[in-house]
Amino acid sequence: MVQDLLNATTLASIYVLFALGMSLVWGTIGILNFAHGSIFMFSAFIAYLVVQQIPLGMPAVIVIAMVSGALIAVAMQYLVFQPIMKKAKNPHAGELQLVIGGIGLSAIPISFAQRSTLSNPFGFSAGSFETQAYTIGGVIITNVMIIILIAGLGLGVGTALWIRNSKKGLELRALGVDPEVSAMMGIDRPKLALATMLYSGALAGLAGALLTYYFNSITSESGDTLLLKAFAIIILGGVGSIFGVILGSFILAFAEFAVLLYTNGSWVTAVSFGLLFLILLIRPQGILGKKEVRRT
Repeated sequence: MVQDLLNATTLASIYVLFALGMSLVWGTIGILNFAHGSIFMFSAFIAYLVVQQIPLGMPAVIVIAMVSGALIAVAMQYLVFQPIMKKAKNPHAGELQLVIGGIGLSAIPISFAQRSTLSNPFGFSAGSFETQAYTIGGVIITNVMIIILIAGLGLGVGTALWIRNSKKGLELRALGVDPEVSAMMGIDRPKLALATMLYSGALAGLAGALLTYYFNSITSESGDTLLLKAFAIIILGGVGSIFGVILGSFILAFAEFAVLLYTNGSWVTAVSFGLLFLILLIRPQGILGKKEVRRT
């Protein structure tokens, strides 16, 4: 039982890292980035290509994945999303064009990775890092799990507190509530948008690297699966709520483990959709979300 709780908490921490950046971008600068899953996967893929040539340890692999994710996300914002918003006739039309643009962008890295790996799983087995397991009171925990727990919970809570208490966090919240008023206040939206995308991409890269270490490998399509789960997590917790992301991640992870324990596992993939449907019926704004949130 304790082992299952630990495994579920570890998975929830991965969900936090992945959904955190997506939620931050959506809830503040108003971009529902459907390419977020591709950033997650391709950052790990770039690290994989490097490790195939140089047997690096985990710290170096994580740095490569995070830097790759940050650069990819910033490039998407600067070259695609920002021009779309400038040329959009109105904010609502811009949102739709951003979604379509994100879907189109996501296909490029997925196709490249599929072609390079022949759609086979890839990982960091060629690196110098070795997973070590520890047994404490009959519960098995690995060094990878410890790192995931620290990164997920630490960055999740830290980001939530920063958004709530810092000046820049206040500016980001102002952008999410009313972009017109925030512009009159002198808030530099393009600059904040680039910084937010950079952080979001770095988190996606971190999640990609850690999940690859945790499961030993991922596939070119792994990002798409997580994207759907992240969408459910954000809606469940409430759009724009970072603590909501943490709560939604734990609810989804524990619900998936419960289904896995009491069924043959065939219903696990349906859990996120079931929770999404349920929360939309009962509380459309999410558990910690507000009834009305204006976004650009």
